[in-house]
Order: sequence, then C-alpha cells, then structure tokens
Amino acid sequence: MPKQGKIRAMVVFGTRPEAIKMCPVVKELRARAGFDTKVCVSGQHREMLDQVLTLFDVVPDYDLDIMRQEQTLFDITAKTLYGMQRVLADCRPDIVLVHGDTTTAYAASVACLYSQIPVAHVEAGLRTYNLYSPFPEEYNRQAISLVAKYHFAPTPKARDNLLREGRDPKTVYVTGNTSIDALKTTVRPDFHSEIIDWAQGSRLLVMTAHRRENLGEPMRSMFRGIRRVVEHYEDVKLVYPVHKNPAVQAAAYEILAGHPRIRLIEPMEADAFHNLINASYLVLTDSGGIQEEAPALGKPVLVMRNTTERPEGLAAGTLKLVGTDEQTIFDACCRLLTDPAAYQKMSTASNPYGDGTASVQIADILEQTM
Repeated sequence: MPKQGKIRAMVVFGTRPEAIKMCPVVKELRARAGFDTKVCVSGQHREMLDQVLTLFDVVPDYDLDIMRQEQTLFDITAKTLYGMQRVLADCRPDIVLVHGDTTTAYAASVACLYSQIPVAHVEAGLRTYNLYSPFPEEYNRQAISLVAKYHFAPTPKARDNLLREGRDPKTVYVTGNTSIDALKTTVRPDFHSEIIDWAQGSRLLVMTAHRRENLGEPMRSMFRGIRRVVEHYEDVKLVYPVHKNPAVQAAAYEILAGHPRIRLIEPMEADAFHNLINASYLVLTDSGGIQEEAPALGKPVLVMRNTTERPEGLAAGTLKLVGTDEQTIFDACCRLLTDPAAYQKMSTASNPYGDGTASVQIADILEQTM
C-alpha cells in the first residue's frame, strides 16, 4: 500500500436505495485490514433506511438523524451540511465515499469540499442533462462530479459522460454497479412470503412510483393506465409498495385501491422486495436503481419517465421509456403481455450494469492509489 498505516474511509448515505448500494461497499472495506472504515447515515429516510442496515448487518458510527415530517430539500441540505461539518471534524477521514444523486450525497460532498477532504463518487457519470428531470437528482450528480477525486462509473457510457465534461481520465474507473453486488445477498431461491404466495399462478406486475416530478396528474395518469391493465387481463396481479410520501399515498389509494388483484402494501425490506421482483413477470417504475436490478434478474422494465440517466439499459433492450401517459403505459404493458417474442427480447437482453464485483473493484482501486 502506497501510504503508511490504514486508510481512514468514511461511507456516507441517507436513503434506502443508497443503503442497498453502499452496504456491499461497507462490507468489503470493513473486511480488509488496510482500511479503518466508518459509516455515517443522514437519516434522510428513516424507517426504510434502518431496514436495510439491519439486513446487511451494518451499524453506523454516526447518525445525523435529520428526518422530519414534511421535510423539504432545504431542510435535508442544511441539516446534512451542518451535521457533516461536525462528523468530519471528529473523524478526519482520508476519503469519503458518497453514492449517486441524493441530497444527502450532494450535501456531504459540499461538506468535504469545505473541509478539503477527498470524495469518491460511487455510481458516477449518470446524466440526462436536464436539471429538472430527475429533480433535484440531475443537479446533485453533476455537482458531486465537480468535487470528486475518484469517479466510479457503472458503465462505459457513464465514463464517457465524465470524460466529455473534462474529468481527468486517471480518476475515472468503470466498475459496474454495486446494486448487482447487493443481489448476491438478498435474492434466494428458497425465499417465501405471503405476498409472493398470493401472486402464485398469475403474471405479477411490480410497480414503484415516487419521483418528485411525477407528483400530481402525471402520477394519477400512470396509476389509471396500470389499473386498466389489471382490469383487462384476468391473470394479471399488481403489487405496489406505496412510498411514504403523503401525495403518493393519496393518489395510489384513490385510483388503485379496491381491486381484488391489486395489493397496495407498505414499503418492503430490500431482500423481500428483490425476491418479489424475482417472482414478477414485469416491472414498472419511475425509480432509478430498479432499472439495474430487474434486468439482472431477467425482468423487463417499463420506465414511467420521459428521460433516464441509464441509456445503457435502453440500448441493451432491457428498459423501455413509456412516460406517464395513461394510454402509452397501457399499450406498452399489453404488448409485453400478448407478444411472447417482444417479452423474450427484453427479458433475455444482456444486463449492462456489471458482474457483481463493483465493491471489490472499488476497494482494490482505493488500496492501490491512496
């Protein structure tokens, strides 16, 4: 190892999706004698974050505990920034690893900039180049790239985005996505649950929807289209773990509740959700990470957004953009439910997001270069 002593690494995250993707990194770093690894969580999500920490047996060293009812982007940013000031002063890490595009990751990277501590950006280089789609995630990820010393890109396309923006090629590494690493822990052939048993004998649709820019009429349109699909095909069932956002809850229960083949449930623990995807026929989402996880399990994904920062999935054929229009979503689902060739083409397309060794590669790179 180039430097003397252990590398003092800190891993910072705050939401459930971040935790799923960063816990494999934490586990890998903590397994290596060359690292002294600390974990700081913001608590941007609370209950859902804690579920993932328990699943992966990761105990944070620092917890900012910022979450409050009806919190805004202003609240999350300010509380995380002030909290990280105290944590960084106490720990003085050699490197801070942040993930993706959350407000926690953005605020933590700014705190590191102010403290002159290097940042490693996991899942770097994703872009739509539209600051309001997704909002505020596109701004967050671009801003983090300006700060980061290490850029761990999941795909060659993400690497190319970073190089085109002027990042030093020596700081950009293609590692695959750590979400694929996580599936090795969570997906089990012997996994059983009440909701999977309920779906037996059907073609199961699994949906997630929470994106901020889809709130209001776009989300209502999405839900109407999906309910029409369930009503149209007697062998189709839908499971939707409803996001905690009150606006999402209101629209979901207004439009989707009351149908015997639709289950609106609480957000699931990561292992239960990954195994639910594994049991599904088709996934509909406006989320990000699921666009990587579901193809790794051979499930076609209809993305209910107008843009995606994961064009590799579109190019590979594992994803299809369908926007939020009711009729477009209905038609896209119908095609995959009635055209076996179209379904097989999507379900067997090669997953472009890596082989499940991203965490090992990240740890190797830090050991070799710090």
